[in-house]
Amino acid sequence: MLSKILSASVVGIDAYPVDVEVDIASRGLPHFSVVGLPDAAVKESKDRVRAALKNIGFNFPLKQITVNLAPADLKKEGSSFDLPIAVGIIAAEGVIEMSLTQGYLFTGELSLDGKIKPVRGALSIAIASRDLGLKGIIIPKENASEAAVVKGVSVLGMDSLPEVIDFLRDGNSKKIFAVDLDKALEENSVYEEDFSEVKGQEHAKRALEVAAAGGHNVLMIGPPGSGKTMLAKRLPTILPRMTFDEALETTKIHSVAGLLKTGQSLLAIRTFRSPHHTISDVALIGGGQLPKPGEVSLAHNGVLFLDELPEFKRNVLEVLRQPLENGEVTVSRAVASITYPANFMLIAAMNPCPCGYLGDPRHQCTCAPGQIHRYRHKVSGPLLDRIDIHIEVPAVPYKELSTEYSGEKSEDIMQRIVAARNIQLDRFKGDRIYSNGQMKTRHIRKYCKLKSDAQSLLENAMQKLGLSARAYTRILKLSRTIADLESSEKIQSHHISEAIQYRNLDRGMF
Repeated sequence: MLSKILSASVVGIDAYPVDVEVDIASRGLPHFSVVGLPDAAVKESKDRVRAALKNIGFNFPLKQITVNLAPADLKKEGSSFDLPIAVGIIAAEGVIEMSLTQGYLFTGELSLDGKIKPVRGALSIAIASRDLGLKGIIIPKENASEAAVVKGVSVLGMDSLPEVIDFLRDGNSKKIFAVDLDKALEENSVYEEDFSEVKGQEHAKRALEVAAAGGHNVLMIGPPGSGKTMLAKRLPTILPRMTFDEALETTKIHSVAGLLKTGQSLLAIRTFRSPHHTISDVALIGGGQLPKPGEVSLAHNGVLFLDELPEFKRNVLEVLRQPLENGEVTVSRAVASITYPANFMLIAAMNPCPCGYLGDPRHQCTCAPGQIHRYRHKVSGPLLDRIDIHIEVPAVPYKELSTEYSGEKSEDIMQRIVAARNIQLDRFKGDRIYSNGQMKTRHIRKYCKLKSDAQSLLENAMQKLGLSARAYTRILKLSRTIADLESSEKIQSHHISEAIQYRNLDRGMF
């Protein structure tokens, strides 16, 4: 007898429908095979399914069983096909009617005692089910809160295979899982850090406020222990709160990567990813035999922090150029070519020299000029071209560390940033960009109009400091953001003056 059960396979961060066709033939020697381009985990499902069915009291058929996963040209991976295969065998044997399974999508891993274990990508599968117009999705109970954020599809979280069979026989016996989206967004949008905890470094904090307001990438240069990492960790707390669509897209990526906590329905905080400098280019950008999202995609809608920037391998840093330019990354392999979203803010940190104490009045630098030159040139020009702000983060003196003064709270800074971002959203309506950091040459020419005194100041700075054309463009973008923070339509001379202060490398400060 033949049965057909609907399931799904996750490719990249999206799920695609898969028909699990089960044919049981009485003639011939007993045999159980799975076809349709399965990976090793899918092939092993036949042993898990056989043991699970026996242990719940089902007489496993000693017949020729063929399972086809269609379409056959789509690579299938993972353990999520255990449940639909088991339900398909039960339906093919006539224990339940095939009509009872219609309109439902099944996914889940089976343990040997018939319990249903969680799988990756439940949110993507729920979105695919909604788009298909299905009645509901039957998934592991631990994945139910994650899938329930998708409106328009009934989510049924199940603990075991017998519970699934009972539900199919009596559809009214299981309550549909529901999530309060407003409550989920509120509960999952709390940050542990706050900008008020940072003492001193007023110049660096102002630079990060400008960076957050305009979506600019930042390079911080300073000695060890000056607070570069502390500042970077608090940058997400002043970025605008995530919209539901941003939270949904970010959660999809983390769901596919298996990084969501058990029972977590939504990831509503700006992610902060800080990979070690020994990371490979595949781990950073994504890839593998079957491409998986890398650190740049896990930082989508958040912050990617690269500490000790010159210590990263040159080829690792070079792969950042595509996501920084396009906001996405394409990973090509023999089996597939997948595009992952990768729209993040890059915050990098480095020492001024290998020992870290060049220019520090309290420590003597022990590096030779040749060492300093080689250290700084480990970071390529094309990567620096994509970083708008270069700032010095000096060591904090004891007087500032010991003071009781507490700086501005993240919430107060965020309000100014949200106001500036709203100005930019209104300005770039229809231009397919959302912040000043994304401006191209035509946008700069149109929106970065200078008053005469500002024009004169910038001209003098270009001549006396020997600034490049690249620096000129970056200064205009930064001054536009600074003007937006003051709700100023025109870029004035003090906006230009402050923007020049954020180009330390161009000014020969290091």
